[in-house]
Amino acid sequence: MHIAVVSNTAWYLFNFRLNLMLALQAAAHTVVAVAPDDAYAQRIRDAGIAFEAVPISGGGTHPVRELQSVLRLGAVFRRHQVSLVLSYTPKGNLYSALACIALRVPFVPNVSGLGRAFIRKSLVTRVAKTLYRLTFGRAHRVFFQNLDDMAVFVDGGLVRASQAERLPGSGVDLSRFSPTAPIARAVDAPVFLLVARMLWDKGVGEYVEAARSVRALHPGARFQLLGFLDVANPSAIPRTQVEAWVAEGVVEYLGPTDDVRPFLVLADCVVLPSYREGVPRTLLEAAATARPVITTDAPGCRDTVLDGETGFLCRPADALDLADKLLRFVALAPEERQTMGLRGRAFVEQNFDERLVIERYLAVVGDVAADRPVGRVSKA
Repeated sequence: MHIAVVSNTAWYLFNFRLNLMLALQAAAHTVVAVAPDDAYAQRIRDAGIAFEAVPISGGGTHPVRELQSVLRLGAVFRRHQVSLVLSYTPKGNLYSALACIALRVPFVPNVSGLGRAFIRKSLVTRVAKTLYRLTFGRAHRVFFQNLDDMAVFVDGGLVRASQAERLPGSGVDLSRFSPTAPIARAVDAPVFLLVARMLWDKGVGEYVEAARSVRALHPGARFQLLGFLDVANPSAIPRTQVEAWVAEGVVEYLGPTDDVRPFLVLADCVVLPSYREGVPRTLLEAAATARPVITTDAPGCRDTVLDGETGFLCRPADALDLADKLLRFVALAPEERQTMGLRGRAFVEQNFDERLVIERYLAVVGDVAADRPVGRVSKA
């Protein structure tokens, strides 16, 4: 089969879906990656995957430009004689669906989080729901990364229950992320690490506020930020704000990276106080490295933690409760932290192995090729 894999960034495809694309090619399918052209497009080509550049703006709202993105996707699908589209990210899903419906091409979107439109209700929320209702009902299958998001779509009539299926996030490559022993340091001077795009919706503001509270009691504690600044997103945190936090001495900004592993190894605990996620890959990677995690009791985030066993859950948008959980971690003895991390590794091995995701995609691709009903998979 000729399969297109679509997202609104080549960065996403390279970091989260490269192994899937390679597995599809190994299964004798022809794959083309489709996304806006960025620094990661050439890396996809270097990995042996064809790449087609199509502008898909994450935050754009201009009707003509958005329509052009749909038309260009359709042109790519026709040129490559695509017979199945696998899509990711909200606009990647919706615009691929519109192009596929026009061309009568089967498509399988993956809802990897509901995004800002569902976090902050507005006219955009109503428009997004209308588009989902019009398009996803014609999908061959709709994958969700957590049961909360799947319930929103099914209960809201955006997709039929018979179409919907939960996958364990995007999975984690357990051979690439391996458990490592914690760094020996003073117990009251742990290193906390937040890995994410610098967005308010990721809970970065609460992280900084909680860091102030913790450092007032434990001045040796360090709080790090790792991820992209200057993101094209309405929730983006201005560079000047991050620079002010760094100047204050409350956090360290490490910049973006192509490889989070060295930073995970140097951290004692990974924190993500996000308001809502699909299933955050960074927390799975942290747990696979045997690092305890602290995150919110919010859709997607809560899926990654066994509260009190592999890390801690805090209330969303609550810096005081986050500070309480950070202090609970500080109070743990080194051997308790190590045990918590190893439990996290075992939890990820059992529930979030990337091979589970790839095998399910291969099965669905086989079903489309054979044009037969898709069998359901048991939920993790």
